Amino acid sequence: MRRSLAAAVALCLSASAGLAQEAVKEPIKLDIVDDSLPKSLTGAPGDAAAGKKVFLTRTLGNCLACHQVTSLKSEEFHGEFGPSLDGVAGRYSEAQLRLIVADPKRIFTNTVMPAFFRNDGLSRVRPEFVGKSILTAAQVEDVIAFLKTLN
Repeated sequence: MRRSLAAAVALCLSASAGLAQEAVKEPIKLDIVDDSLPKSLTGAPGDAAAGKKVFLTRTLGNCLACHQVTSLKSEEFHGEFGPSLDGVAGRYSEAQLRLIVADPKRIFTNTVMPAFFRNDGLSRVRPEFVGKSILTAAQVEDVIAFLKTLN
């Protein structure tokens, strides 16, 4: 179990080491309502095809490192640490998915999943990544659009 946890954390950290955003002086503010993030972070819907790329890219989302998705069975190295994302669009609303991706500890307090759109209050952040989010707002919206296809 400890090896699995260590491997999952290492994979999440490798995802964040890829293309982190520029440092910002102000913390990212999320307009959370009832354990969800109802407003698009960009004001526009995401692109599911672009979201699939972020989902699969090891230096971006790296979601497949922890989660299984049956429709992506041709991809290598599905994780078994996080829950399967098969049917996730039926279990959570778009607003809930947005918050889970942006800042999952707001919903799942014991998760090791990183906050993909947060730049403050984080622990064990390498100095070159302080003040940066893992994904852009547009990338988060793209991932949400892809997750909505997983019925």
